[in-house]
Amino acid sequence: MKYISTRGAAPVLTFEEAMLTGLARDGGLYVPETIPQMSADDIRDLAGLSYEEIAFRVMRPFVGDTFSDAEFKGCIERAYAGFGHDARAPLVQLGPNHFLMELFHGPTLAFKDFAMQLIGQMFEVALKRSGKRVTIVGATSGDTGSAAIEAFRGLDAVDVFILYPHGRVSEVQRRQMTTPSESNVHAIAMDGDFDDCQARLKDMFNDFEFRDGVKLAGVNSINWARVLAQVVYYFSSAVSLGAPERKISFTVPTGNFGDIFAGFIAKQMGLPIDRLVIATNQNDILHRCMESSAYTKTGVKPSISPSMDIEVSSNFERALFWAHGKDGQAIKGLMDDLASGGGFTISDNAMGALRENYDSGMVDEAGTSAMITKALAQTGEILCPHSAIGAAVAEDHLGTTPMITLATAHPAKFPDAVEAATGMRPALPPRMSDLFEREERVTRAPNDLQALQSIIRERISE
Repeated sequence: MKYISTRGAAPVLTFEEAMLTGLARDGGLYVPETIPQMSADDIRDLAGLSYEEIAFRVMRPFVGDTFSDAEFKGCIERAYAGFGHDARAPLVQLGPNHFLMELFHGPTLAFKDFAMQLIGQMFEVALKRSGKRVTIVGATSGDTGSAAIEAFRGLDAVDVFILYPHGRVSEVQRRQMTTPSESNVHAIAMDGDFDDCQARLKDMFNDFEFRDGVKLAGVNSINWARVLAQVVYYFSSAVSLGAPERKISFTVPTGNFGDIFAGFIAKQMGLPIDRLVIATNQNDILHRCMESSAYTKTGVKPSISPSMDIEVSSNFERALFWAHGKDGQAIKGLMDDLASGGGFTISDNAMGALRENYDSGMVDEAGTSAMITKALAQTGEILCPHSAIGAAVAEDHLGTTPMITLATAHPAKFPDAVEAATGMRPALPPRMSDLFEREERVTRAPNDLQALQSIIRERISE
């Protein structure tokens, strides 16, 4: 299995190389050269299997000879052993033909755990085998950072630095990043918004002297292994509702497009997905683009769903790559226009290709709160703001096809927003009950590439 860049000018890599590299050297994102196929019988055979066994069967073709079957199964087993629900990604019913997939039973209470816990295990096996050491730098709008720190804390061959926008994550999200005591993990509160954090991360990858000097690796959703791990729960949930005998649709609250792009990959593999519905908050650049063909930045507005406060949606580049018939030069042109002019317009042909697979919707702040209130009153479910956005958009797209909304975080990660909507303050699980008593360890940093690079160099040399 080989991996190519969305911008067409970077070396072709193996799965292990793509996993450890993250961002391609031409600035693009790695994607598989071909998509492995699963037949209807292959999908039918997933019924009744454990989540771990489904994960092995779905992901195995993508990893090539990077891991033996025994090594890969071991990575998967260890990755999900600490989840708080035996089903890993259980479904609950919200209404007729509408189901909620709970993706918040991992150690940091967010869907990012599904990918990050697995990546941590795969990195450890690969690095021990090679004797190499890497520096992981990630940018987060709240959940990726805590999931990465949880996955890599205490590992010998890895230093982890997470950039998050100062003052723009929830207190629970912040404390999950700043309270681990292991010396190999570092939380950096950066001035600016998430797009600024993500931009500085990409600057580091594009500074090849720095990148090679600190042996930089990335675990943001730019990393293909992140997307791959998220493909699995599309299969597990669809099969539980009758696939491949009937089609299933999914609504995904998304900011960086990785989680919903995983659904596209599942569909390309043969899973009978009808529609993939993009759900955005008031930072609705993806919804506006789907309606108008214009991807234009207007500025990020802080919201009660901070993990979606994003305008530069990195994984949308992967979707555009497929929509443009895998034309790397076309994608490079669009991304150059975004960097220089703050936006681009998608051609009619490419837009038609996107609309064949994706629908979209937007929910503002009031609508988000209203959905949290409504869900509790009508179903007894307490939704985090992001999951509420997904559920609200899904309601506008319900039909005869079963709809699964992805619940991306535990409501206790956003207690202020939930309490304002319901009058109830959701409690953290017992294993995290002392989170607010733990000592924090954080570095404040400006939105400046050289300052950030200096911090990283100093810390890894300690």
